[in-house]
Amino acid sequence: MDLLEPLGSLWWALGLFLVLGSLTYLTLNKSQKDVVLSRLGFSRNKTRTSSTPPRSLTPTKLTEKAVFGDALNTYEDIFPPSRRVALADVKDDLPKKFIASVEELAKVPSMSRVSLAPHNKPWDSLDKPAYTATEFSIDEIKALGDFPDYVALSGIPAPQPYHNFQLEKALPRPYRPFRWSYHQTMSLTKLQPDWWLELESTYATRVRERQELYAKHGPLVMQSLPGSEFAMKELMEMCLQFYVARYPMHFRLDTERLIFYNDILKTETHLKDVSPFDVLLQNVPEDFAIMLRNPEDGIYHFRAGIICSSLGWSVGSKIGMKLHEIHDPIPDYKEKMRASMDRYFAKKPTDRAIQRGSWGLEVHEPLFMPPGDPHEALRSAQDPSHTISDMNLRVDWQTLRRLPLSGAVVFNFKGLFTPITEFRDEPYVPALVLKVLKEGKQNLMEYKGTWHTEHVVMPALEEWVKEQEEKGLTEKGWEPRTLDESPWFPGWEEKWHRQQGF
Repeated sequence: MDLLEPLGSLWWALGLFLVLGSLTYLTLNKSQKDVVLSRLGFSRNKTRTSSTPPRSLTPTKLTEKAVFGDALNTYEDIFPPSRRVALADVKDDLPKKFIASVEELAKVPSMSRVSLAPHNKPWDSLDKPAYTATEFSIDEIKALGDFPDYVALSGIPAPQPYHNFQLEKALPRPYRPFRWSYHQTMSLTKLQPDWWLELESTYATRVRERQELYAKHGPLVMQSLPGSEFAMKELMEMCLQFYVARYPMHFRLDTERLIFYNDILKTETHLKDVSPFDVLLQNVPEDFAIMLRNPEDGIYHFRAGIICSSLGWSVGSKIGMKLHEIHDPIPDYKEKMRASMDRYFAKKPTDRAIQRGSWGLEVHEPLFMPPGDPHEALRSAQDPSHTISDMNLRVDWQTLRRLPLSGAVVFNFKGLFTPITEFRDEPYVPALVLKVLKEGKQNLMEYKGTWHTEHVVMPALEEWVKEQEEKGLTEKGWEPRTLDESPWFPGWEEKWHRQQGF
């Protein structure tokens, strides 16, 4: 799969969404119009009701912002919506000194947008009150303790128990996130809460493989920087709460003794004795990147990651970078995407997680390929000895969400491999993929890096297109386009249930 494709293609889709969404929002939302007018020097004489004082701005800075807006790439005054109102739902978890009326709990502290938690220092080292981007104080976060109600805090519903789940048979849903025209659609959907962390029959194998990768590569696959400590703990707790709620037949959590029971691997993890990322490495075969807000400019930085399925890059090569620095290799990112993505991260609400998929074509199943890996050589040639049985679709199914307490933005993805031969009986899929390979924008296709497979894959797709027309699976002369069922295909549920047996 092409360099940074799981991250990069997400930003393309988000950018289009943000451009359209911002225009609509400015058209329809009165309060947003007021903000814009006020920055231009006009006023509706509306009395300020927030108890949060504005940051002081010099006349020069005010003029620059009024004229250029986000062109300066500074977002220190832009925040996500506050989640303080959720304290009313978890007030029973707070010590008595924090108990107050619902109105008092939800009230915005006067210093919440001024005294901000740093992104590069441990929060335990702070000697004065500090607040996160979601307007929780560090003291409040500490007071909530271990495993607070993250459903209430985040606003994202809990997953439903998957009672008929059978791990030994389970297959990932057959994601086919192909689009035409390429980048024509946003391809973003609201996160399905039941499917944030998806288990399948390869669970134990993948956990073991990821542990072996960490033992071999260390900081290339797992690393954290100061300031990320609480976000890592918060993410770990949310993952374990999800597992217990979604797969109660396989996971249990003793919140008093802080022990996590994994009945698949037959392990007990004493959470006080194991670091949060080690807990994830031992139990959750997903990749995570934690982005923290720099209060000086509002830009998000990559401060912690556990990523065992990157191709052409690694945690070690990207840790500490700003959002736009990570994505410099992506075609047109600086010119067309940077401002939109920085703004999206700055404003992203906690209760609006998204999901999407990126894809690539691979020889065999390369899970982790750092620069210089021997498998990289396969991408420089079209090997005539390869056959269609060597070729796989790789989909990185991705989600992006904000953690409610720390305010960190977390990107996670999971590499899933499917034999290309599965396309043969999937209506319209061969024609759609063939269209992208033949006519996709050159710089984007070069970035995606499918060339080393095309001498084998394209002839097979051409054959299957004809075969599907002859069998009546598709109409003759069908003009490829993004399918209505995207990121799946017509009849996907029947095929999925049939293949996995439940």
